Amino acid sequence: MKIQTRKFGEIEINENKILSMPEGLPGFPGFERFVLLEDPKSAPFCWFQSSEEPNLALAMMNPFLFKPDYEIDLEGFIELRDWKGIETKDLLVYVVINIVKGEKKNKVTANLIGPIVINAKNNEAIQVVISNSSYSHQHNILEPS
Repeated sequence: MKIQTRKFGEIEINENKILSMPEGLPGFPGFERFVLLEDPKSAPFCWFQSSEEPNLALAMMNPFLFKPDYEIDLEGFIELRDWKGIETKDLLVYVVINIVKGEKKNKVTANLIGPIVINAKNNEAIQVVISNSSYSHQHNILEPS
């Protein structure tokens, strides 16, 4: 299947790599199909690209790379989603990254209260909102935590 992207142009992807977001992505109603694009040139960042809208792509990153003590209740999440037969090792956790260009230096922040959890077994994804947390939606990943 071919999809259009703003960053990579037209690309060919395997249809079984399409991730379904049955509840959609908050702030982007009507878009429910995405693909995770990884480019070694931009690692450790990757892209959560809409297969429906070329201009909708979010930069993401594994939060454990910059915040090893990041905590999310994956067991509770599996129960909440009623994902039978799924273990925590089947779930991928990413956070949305925002790069703000400054005069003297860039600021790179991560939304730690709204991680995107991907079920690698059934290709379903959801953005979780962690309430009652000390995490920030603008955690500076360039500063030690």
